[in-house]
Amino acid sequence: MNALPRPEGTALGASPMITLTLNGRSVAATAEARTNLADLVRDTLNLTGTHIGCEHGVCGACTILVDGEPARACISFAAACQGADVVTIEGLDDDAVTAELRAAFNREHALQCGFCTPGMLVSARDLVLRLPEADEARIRLGLAGNLCRCTGYAGIVKAVASVIAARRAQGIGPLTAERRLGPVGARAGGATAIAVPLATVAALAAPAAAPLTVGENFIPANSFEQGFEVPFPPADVFAFFGRIEDVAACLPGAVIDATPAADLVEGGMRVKLGPIGTTFRGTARIRRDEVTSSGTIHGAGGDGRSRTEGEIRYRVLPGTTPGSARVALSVGYTLKGPLAQFGRPGLVREVAGRLIADFAANLEARLSGAPAPAATGPGLNPLKLLTALISQRFGALWRRIRPAS
Repeated sequence: MNALPRPEGTALGASPMITLTLNGRSVAATAEARTNLADLVRDTLNLTGTHIGCEHGVCGACTILVDGEPARACISFAAACQGADVVTIEGLDDDAVTAELRAAFNREHALQCGFCTPGMLVSARDLVLRLPEADEARIRLGLAGNLCRCTGYAGIVKAVASVIAARRAQGIGPLTAERRLGPVGARAGGATAIAVPLATVAALAAPAAAPLTVGENFIPANSFEQGFEVPFPPADVFAFFGRIEDVAACLPGAVIDATPAADLVEGGMRVKLGPIGTTFRGTARIRRDEVTSSGTIHGAGGDGRSRTEGEIRYRVLPGTTPGSARVALSVGYTLKGPLAQFGRPGLVREVAGRLIADFAANLEARLSGAPAPAATGPGLNPLKLLTALISQRFGALWRRIRPAS
């Protein structure tokens, strides 16, 4: 559906300035009368989570919330949304219902290329808040305006139904009333019917974000286990893990800015993609258990657009050979923002494996008495890691299919 033009904003030629509330933050931007809402949020306000597909209001990839109701951003004039309350997929980062849907989409394999996913999540969230029960027919009808060329919809419907069923089983009923079909946004910037309060969004396109604080009761969206072995006694390895500056020196791209407390660290991770570089700034809380030779590193960070929170649980055990140590790792993480589009669990697991291998090599060198790696390098290069992974996979495939000589 497209947003309803507002009488008070009809004098489009009089002023090129558009003022609206975007993701809980008042913004003002100039736009031509012909500019649609999708182009405004993407090109002018740099919120690229809203995707543009058909540009005819058919595919649903551009679906956002206007005054609390799903709307097609590609056929809604930006000037017609003067004074409106607009929420894009970025504004739902901290929304509880959307978080449940993201986890369900991942669990039920409800996405592949991910292009339709932002709009699909906005529409699915509306169904979770509106439908009294997990009725497959009504879910399919409600998602009929969101096209997906990858999944066949079965996983999407199953994911939405599972969230509705789980919430109803917890006694959480529909939180928005049924509405008639027709144009949305008729409240002209009135109270948005968002069931879960949204945190105020920070700067829309800041080059580097201030350190994010670490929350309690973290529940990761994805997790995996890995480990490595080094030819040094477990006591030496565990003692090394207690020197956070030395640990950071072994991790490609890691930097430490300050240690406000014995168990708290502020710093970041440098990331470089070709000529483009950024630093994820954040905080990490560190806990160690001397009795079990184990510990936890819980951190959160962001670069102004994407955010991540993760927890690494480690335990130093005797290795397979005398005098060696094995480090068992359990990693849980949650990605939000544009970075989440590249956060497929399998890919993250493989990239993490490469990073852990580099860390283990640097750790072994340090324990051998070699100097710390230079901290002024280019930082983490995901493109280089991905190229290596792709090359490795093609090599393995070729070895399997080539005829025996």
